[in-house]
Amino acid sequence: MTHPSTPEKKGADSTPHLEGKMTDPVAFGKILMNVAERARPLLQEFYEKGQIPKDHDIDPMHLKEAYLEFLNHLWSNPRKMAEMQAQFWQEWMHLWQESAIKFMGGEGQTLYEPDKGDRRFKAPVWQESAIFDFIKQSYLLTGRWMENLVRDTEGMDEQTRQKVDFYTKQFINAIAPSNFLWTNPEVLQETLNTGGENLIRGLENLLEDLERGHGQLRISTTDYDAFVLGENIATTPGKVIYQNELIQLIQYEPATKQVFKTPLLIIPPWINKYYILDLRPDNSFIKWMTEQGHTVFIISWANPDQKLAQKRFEDYMEEGVFAALEAIRNITGQPQANVMGYCLGGTLLSVTLAWLAAKKKDDMIASATFMTTLIDFEKAGDMKLFIDDSQIEMLDRQMAEKGFLDAAHMRQTFSLLRANDMIWSFVVNNYLMGREPFPFDLLYWNDDATNMPAAMHSFYLRKCYRDNLLPRPGGVTMNNVKIDMGKVKTPAYFLSAREDHIAPWKATYDGTKLLGGDVTFTLAASGHVAGVINPPVKKKYCYWSGAPRRELADEEWFSVAQCHEGSWWPHWQKWIASHAGQKVPARKIGGNGYSPIEDAPGSYVRMKSD
Repeated sequence: MTHPSTPEKKGADSTPHLEGKMTDPVAFGKILMNVAERARPLLQEFYEKGQIPKDHDIDPMHLKEAYLEFLNHLWSNPRKMAEMQAQFWQEWMHLWQESAIKFMGGEGQTLYEPDKGDRRFKAPVWQESAIFDFIKQSYLLTGRWMENLVRDTEGMDEQTRQKVDFYTKQFINAIAPSNFLWTNPEVLQETLNTGGENLIRGLENLLEDLERGHGQLRISTTDYDAFVLGENIATTPGKVIYQNELIQLIQYEPATKQVFKTPLLIIPPWINKYYILDLRPDNSFIKWMTEQGHTVFIISWANPDQKLAQKRFEDYMEEGVFAALEAIRNITGQPQANVMGYCLGGTLLSVTLAWLAAKKKDDMIASATFMTTLIDFEKAGDMKLFIDDSQIEMLDRQMAEKGFLDAAHMRQTFSLLRANDMIWSFVVNNYLMGREPFPFDLLYWNDDATNMPAAMHSFYLRKCYRDNLLPRPGGVTMNNVKIDMGKVKTPAYFLSAREDHIAPWKATYDGTKLLGGDVTFTLAASGHVAGVINPPVKKKYCYWSGAPRRELADEEWFSVAQCHEGSWWPHWQKWIASHAGQKVPARKIGGNGYSPIEDAPGSYVRMKSD
């Protein structure tokens, strides 16, 4: 065997020699006893609060029925099953032959490589060691065979197939060799190097996460003490100039001597906090917009408690969008505003536009920008797997107890959509390697989640995700007004992200076909957040642009769209400038009866979900 510090000889047995010191077993035992003592009250609290799942909550997704249907269809064609098994064993034998060559010092062929972007096997030892290379490849072979088994089984309805496929992938992710001490060479080496101290620190980290979650595991993803709102994140200068029980409205200081005549309002999603658009000065979309000459306002939503349980979707439109637009009109003296909606904020914006069109008041909004926004939910992807009748009923029961959906539920759901990045990477780092998570502003924001009012969220899940009624004229009614997206003539700019797992771009593209006015569609590289927060100075990613045509399907549009290097921000700025009017002297904050209440980022954004 080759020592880790010895240069590798080509063709030789490259299994690394793991060596180090082991900890005193007596001391190790005492530490484990201490951990057990600390864990006892947590487990007692967990039991007393009744957090053991009730019978009807054990299988809210009805996975038992889904997998039984899958197995019935699988075994209904024994010949196909035998062929797939034979193919599996043939591939296994081929892998074993190539691995045996590597075990004997030869140059065996690598048959299975991780997918692009899979960071679990980036360490060189996964490739250099014959043993760990075999462990890695056998895992990849087995996982892909399981996925193909679900995909190629005939006769299942598509919804059941998607459900079985999603949770099969969750199982495959969970059993990855990188998640276990004895099959992760990096963890083994760290254990030997530290004499097991990494595992002791990992146990302490695990216990702290259980304490932080009050008996439920709440995995730490960043250093939460490293960030303070208003000090090193959400620092763009501004003031809260209006508030009600649902929103605070922030106006930002101008960064130019002249500004566009038409002010700009941003509607962020209330499922997350607004400062994703204002993380740091070097990546703040809000700061950048003020530097382009916009008078920028943004809604900061309240973090709902029981007092706001009955807030409806209509209330978010009235007390949120309309209240903000009225304040902006009074402050600036301008009858119109350009409005941007991000994610769920964009869905609210689309409903608002349709309501205004029905009431013949659509001249209040000069243009609409939709960032990663679903209007047509037909192709909403894996998120729809969490929203069927049984799960909505379960959520209704949970919301009835508190008056809101706890933020932890949505945080867990989003983590499952990217389990390797958002769950298992931290399990390895925090609990196996015994390390503290790296300070990362984006993950601090991601964990700073918000609750959902019961009435609003129940409506949203049923009418949008489950029944997909927004595309249907009159399918949704807001305060006795039938919503028809086809009546919206406001010029619109859609920004989607090609790798978005929350609002898949093909679903957002379908939303462009619902509106009746001029639409520009832009597709950014990367995902739901990184595709949006991409400042030009970073010179990262790229974007595709082109006007969508109703006769073109999504892939057809993509085939003729133009690709541009760098950020989409300047492209949007060129578009919005044509709807922003002439330049006027920069405006002071507030005025006309609106006095600053407090400095940005305000107090609502500091409300914690727990």
